[in-house]
Amino acid sequence: MRPNTLPRRIDGIKHIVTVASGKGGVGKTTVTVNLALALAQNGGRVGIFDADIYGPNVPLMLGLRRSKPAEGWMPVGRTENKPYIEPFERYGLRVMSIGLLVAENETVSPDPNYAGLIVTRTMQDVLWGDLDYLLVDLPPGTGEPQMSVLHRIQVDGAVVVTTPQDLSLLDAGRSLGFFHKAKVPILGIIENMSYMICPECGKAVEVFHRSERAWPPEYGEVEMLGRIPMNIEISKGIDSGHPLLQTAPNAKEAQIFIDIARRIKRKLL
Repeated sequence: MRPNTLPRRIDGIKHIVTVASGKGGVGKTTVTVNLALALAQNGGRVGIFDADIYGPNVPLMLGLRRSKPAEGWMPVGRTENKPYIEPFERYGLRVMSIGLLVAENETVSPDPNYAGLIVTRTMQDVLWGDLDYLLVDLPPGTGEPQMSVLHRIQVDGAVVVTTPQDLSLLDAGRSLGFFHKAKVPILGIIENMSYMICPECGKAVEVFHRSERAWPPEYGEVEMLGRIPMNIEISKGIDSGHPLLQTAPNAKEAQIFIDIARRIKRKLL
C-alpha cells in the first residue's frame, strides 16, 4: 500500500540520512553506530533509528537490552498523530529500534504489506526532540520497509555500505539505483572491511579480491566517503556493546569514521 501524500519531514530533525546495503554481512549496522558517534563527536545532536523489523541489531551493538516487551506500543491503528515513544539514550545518542519495543527473544512477523507501515509509523511516533542528524539503519535490499520509508519520510541523503568484492559491489549498485530512482541524494559509498593492517609489518593487506566495477554514469559522481579496515578492536567493541568511537575515539580507525562524518556533514550543508 502506497500513500497518496508526499513524504513528510519529522519535526525537530534537520537531516535524515539512510544507511543502506544491497546485501547482508557487510557490517552496515557497525558502520551506522560508529558513524553516529563520529557525528556526535563532531558536535552534532544525533539519533539512530533501527528500521530492520526482522533482525534489529542496533540495541545489541549499543549494549541495550529488553527482557520484556514495552507496554502500550501500538504503532498501527492509533488515531492520534502525536509522538509518544520515549527514545533510549546511549553514549549521547537518542536510539529507537523495534528491538527495544519487543523482548529481545521475540520476533515481529507482520503481514509484509504492513511491515513498512509499522516501521515508518514507529519512526514518526518517537519523541526525538531536536536533532541535527537521524541515521536510519535500513535492512539489506530494496524492498520493504525501504520503499515505505522513502514514500512516507523525507530523506535528505543516502549512504551505501559495501565491501570490495564484485558481488557486494553489484548489490550496492542496485541500492544506488533504488535511491537514484527515488530522487534521494546519494551522499556516497563507504567500503567496509576494505583491507587489514599486517600486525608484523604494518602494511595494508587486501583481504578480498578488489573489483573494478564502476557505477552507471546516470547516477552521477558517487564519492567514496572512506575505506574502513578489518580490525579486531572494531569487532570486540560491537560484541561488548561499546563501539570503537566510544571506547577508543583517538584510534587510527576511529579517525576514518570521523573523516567520513565530516564529509557527510559538508554534503548536507
